[in-house]
Amino acid sequence: MMTRQDGTFRAALCLSAAGLAAAVPAHAQEVGPPEPQSESEPIVITGTRMEAVLADEPYTVSVIDFEALERDLPRTVPEALDEIPGVMVQKTAAGHGSPYIRGFTGNRTLLVIDGIRYNNATYRDGANEYFAQVDPFTLERIELVAGPASALYGSEAVGGTLALSTRAPALFGKEGAYVGGEQVLRASSGDASLVSRTAIDLGEGGKWGFRGGVTARDYGDIRAADFGRQPYTGYREAAADGRLDVVLSPGWTATFAHQTLWQDDVPRTHSTLFAVPFERTVAGDDRSREKDHIRSLTYAKLNGEPGRAWLDDLEVTLSRQTRRESELRVRGDGRRVLQSFDSDLTALSAVAVAPPGTASVMYGFDLSHEGVDSARTDTDPLRGIVRRRLQGPVGDDASYAQAGVFGRVDLLLGERLKLEAGLRFSRVAARIGTFADPVTGEARSFKGDWSDLSGTLRAQYRVGAHRLWAGYGRAFRAPNIADLSRFGASRSTEIEVASPDLGPERFDTFELAWRYEGDALELGASAYTTALIDYIETVPTGRMREGLVEVAKQNAASGRVNGVELTARARLTSALSLQGNATWLEGHLTSPTTGGEVREPISRIQPLTANLALKWERDTHWLRADLRLAGRADELSSGDLLDRERIPPAGTPGYALLGLAAGIQLAERIEATLALENLLDEAYRVHGSGTNEPGRHVRAGLRFSF
Repeated sequence: MMTRQDGTFRAALCLSAAGLAAAVPAHAQEVGPPEPQSESEPIVITGTRMEAVLADEPYTVSVIDFEALERDLPRTVPEALDEIPGVMVQKTAAGHGSPYIRGFTGNRTLLVIDGIRYNNATYRDGANEYFAQVDPFTLERIELVAGPASALYGSEAVGGTLALSTRAPALFGKEGAYVGGEQVLRASSGDASLVSRTAIDLGEGGKWGFRGGVTARDYGDIRAADFGRQPYTGYREAAADGRLDVVLSPGWTATFAHQTLWQDDVPRTHSTLFAVPFERTVAGDDRSREKDHIRSLTYAKLNGEPGRAWLDDLEVTLSRQTRRESELRVRGDGRRVLQSFDSDLTALSAVAVAPPGTASVMYGFDLSHEGVDSARTDTDPLRGIVRRRLQGPVGDDASYAQAGVFGRVDLLLGERLKLEAGLRFSRVAARIGTFADPVTGEARSFKGDWSDLSGTLRAQYRVGAHRLWAGYGRAFRAPNIADLSRFGASRSTEIEVASPDLGPERFDTFELAWRYEGDALELGASAYTTALIDYIETVPTGRMREGLVEVAKQNAASGRVNGVELTARARLTSALSLQGNATWLEGHLTSPTTGGEVREPISRIQPLTANLALKWERDTHWLRADLRLAGRADELSSGDLLDRERIPPAGTPGYALLGLAAGIQLAERIEATLALENLLDEAYRVHGSGTNEPGRHVRAGLRFSF
């Protein structure tokens, strides 16, 4: 596999160790436990593409700030979302992570980094690994805007949009020349892992600042309750990043940033002989199956205040993202499949805000073009046969272009009523130079384009400490390169072939929400329903291929997802607080099969879940107890029933997880955290995942500022 990654990991680890050795006091960092977030506080959000105060927005938004990221040290971005209502984090492999947001995942959820679309045209419709390929150490905050956002971001913003903001240099909080940084260590007995992060922050106050760092991660095999070490689940990862902010003139700032992440030999254990069966799941017969990933994002951003009519704030961003994925799969009979794809995505966007008044107006455009190349080679060493396929996991010599113009108007009607309307016109075009015809297997090409008009309408009414809002949103998803031309294994018993006759799918969502925001008590409830129109679903073709059931996609399904989310937070004393949430989801699809139409649950629908946390906090130390509950996930689709390597035949058992965590500021520049997780030593896996999670284990973190 990619031997260069071994050297990259070692170099990152050495740089991190050098940073730890050089940690000397330069600027004291005030480190302390985070105050509980409250929607009644002026929390500013940017995930709706216009800076706004959360308490004024008719959206269901969850915010994970820097203090929470610093405290919890999540392994991946998806795992940082574990306790957010409406979210279930599925992991086919330990190095992967796919958040299910209000019942949707994969290419029906959207991630943006500093306002830049992260999704690309190779995303699968089901669970995928790509959200786990962002280094959490680079982030200042995570915002989850639940529900449809196609009016703002275009295709794929269906279940929710994750808006990530990277950490900026400290130039606006300093005077004169400055230099500082941090060293972070994280260790866990649950997977015998060690993580090291070294970052530096330097510049001249008010003029320029640079922040950069390297991260090295070495994950061992998972230690699961009742099963012990789960072999063939460890992997390595390294990341590097840098961000330069320059003040060009009063009111104008330029940002230049780059980030890269490498994953080396991430095993997809469930399909191999090493898989440990759980509740009558079965092990696969692959001898090995590993993935390598390299992704990078480079961008330049101009942000300023022109101070003109209809142009009070302006942000222009030019970005380029590259990704390379390579998978080596050795079948049980010794056959080797090596497949890969390369993606190169260039994008330009501009967002403007008009001067504030009775109405707030935001508008802009975005353009992107992506090139995709893929390859696959099958080798049979016993027969001495080497066969190069027409394509890899997706079509070869492909391109995918998106363009959109959008606008949003917020209108205040007195002190209590607020109306918001958004509209976007999108156009998507796809071209595939070569892919395998689903019937003949011969080389074929494709060209297609689609247009869409998406919108949203929301109204919020405030009475004292109560807020009530209702909203409607139309989202869409255009078929991407993976939908149109995918070839390869799907679920445990299925193989997918190309589907070049697809059109867009659309989603209509209605939501009704209520919030009470008192000084010591906050309560919230949201109810929503989403209609699925022309839904793209994989259906059997009636043929067998390579010993597997052949499936292809069609715009042939329709259905609905219904959900309820409840939240509560209480300040019991000045130091003690209690918070919790609960999620109920139900979803079904009506889709064609070889025997006619069938109505069944949506695949991997989230079971009934609840989270409860009790926190005690002082200036220099804190304690926290967490309880996470999940019911049995036994609403299974026909595809779930066939996915015997990941989903037990009677459904995934429920579980109760109890954890304790503590943090203490040892000195002005040293903070330590210690967590005892899964204290009940529960043997469990998240619904749809390929391995069990760790049993009872210890996680420790140490942070030095210098």
